[in-house]
Amino acid sequence: MGYQLTHRVKAMTTKHVLMVLTSHNQLGNTGEKTGFWVEEFAAPYFAFKDAGYEITLASPLGGQPPIDPKSELADFQTQDTQRFNNDEQVKAQLSNTLKLSQVIASDYDAIFYPGGHGPLWDLVDDADSMALIQSTIDANKPVATVCHSSAVLLNIKDNNDTYLINEKAVSGFTNNEEAAVELTRIVPFLLEDELIKRGADYQRAADWTPFAVQDGLIISGQNPASSALVAQKLITHLSQ
Repeated sequence: MGYQLTHRVKAMTTKHVLMVLTSHNQLGNTGEKTGFWVEEFAAPYFAFKDAGYEITLASPLGGQPPIDPKSELADFQTQDTQRFNNDEQVKAQLSNTLKLSQVIASDYDAIFYPGGHGPLWDLVDDADSMALIQSTIDANKPVATVCHSSAVLLNIKDNNDTYLINEKAVSGFTNNEEAAVELTRIVPFLLEDELIKRGADYQRAADWTPFAVQDGLIISGQNPASSALVAQKLITHLSQ
């Protein structure tokens, strides 16, 4: 009886986070591959896991989301990416993501979108993703993005036909950072410009500096180095 009660209480109190990854693997017309950036997945994933959260993974196509091969290079390895490389359990989970169309927003306490360039092509206007974000915000639950995944916020409007991010403090990959990786003319749009066009109060720090900002239910970070900071802000929000 005691075990059943404890188990039931744990189930009621354990937070359940949905992580949504890109399914897009082509870097424009360059012939090169893209996808999600490993650090932007690994850092929050393990932060949530260490916090005792239940984690579900989803993507537009389901199955294995593409990894940006550049994010696996030695220069971009961190403690979290090394932990990911050695964790066969999370790799197995990643290989079997849910299709976004199967996701029920009310099952989750929060959503986190890892970045990488992929979201600029698919998640930016994915109908299932947009509906998921809107339902989550409407339920007074937080949505977190980092780097290029802040693009998922661009095209969502409220009932008054106003952009969700209008007059909201939001961060994301800067124009200067995009220029530094020499993809300004490859990406379909510059994220900083598009956030500003939609009325966002665009926030940033120096290039490549960890930076995250929260405005109500929207938490966002500037670049890969901001991933853990965004995750921590989300954990803090969920603990309130």
